[in-house]
Amino acid sequence: MRSLALATVLTLTGAFALAAFYAPEDADQGVIQKIFYVHVPMGIVALIGFVIGGIFAVQHLRTRNRIWDLRSYVAIHLSLILAVGVLITGSIWARGSWGSWWVWEEPMLVSFLIVFLLYATYQPLRFSIEDPERQSRYASVFAIVAGAFVPINFAAVRMADSFIHPRTLGTTTGGMPGEMMLTFLVALVGMGLLFATLYRYELAAKQTRFRVRALKRRLAGDEDAPYATGRSAVPQVAGP
Repeated sequence: MRSLALATVLTLTGAFALAAFYAPEDADQGVIQKIFYVHVPMGIVALIGFVIGGIFAVQHLRTRNRIWDLRSYVAIHLSLILAVGVLITGSIWARGSWGSWWVWEEPMLVSFLIVFLLYATYQPLRFSIEDPERQSRYASVFAIVAGAFVPINFAAVRMADSFIHPRTLGTTTGGMPGEMMLTFLVALVGMGLLFATLYRYELAAKQTRFRVRALKRRLAGDEDAPYATGRSAVPQVAGP
């Protein structure tokens, strides 16, 4: 994990340096367009993380192995955090480009907000169920359905006609110059590495916490409780 964290720091630092000093300013939007190198990679990684959470949920229902439920939970949790960053940077970009913090007529913004609100119900749904088996099973079903909705929603938005959103990646603008494309790709890789690093750290932290709880239960003579309880009731796993 230390090597992964170092690679993340170096890649993101390089991406920010390229965005600040190498990539040219957009002819129409000016310097505010440079938030694109944070906003769009963060959005792509967040959406991919939601889909990955659904894939892990499929594995959980198929194998009944609780490690997949934990992996699904962590992927969705981190994607929600990134989604908050996407909405914040998107509002800043909208304010600088359009003079308004939000434009309801823009399908890209509204569709991402819908995805965020959908997944914002994931944890309340999960923690409202006390029985650990039902909790993990219902959470997996939710993750699968919501994960399938993400690419369908994205495809529908891309097919919709929009004349407001600054489509830097759109084909109607002729594509990005080489400097901008290189900066974007480095930023995308850096954001992906950031997600992977945070994912590994959170997964390891939760597994360590569960091992400590299991050890305490064993010392207390309660070896039959396989799950943690309470607000942080996510599956206990013993393997890596």
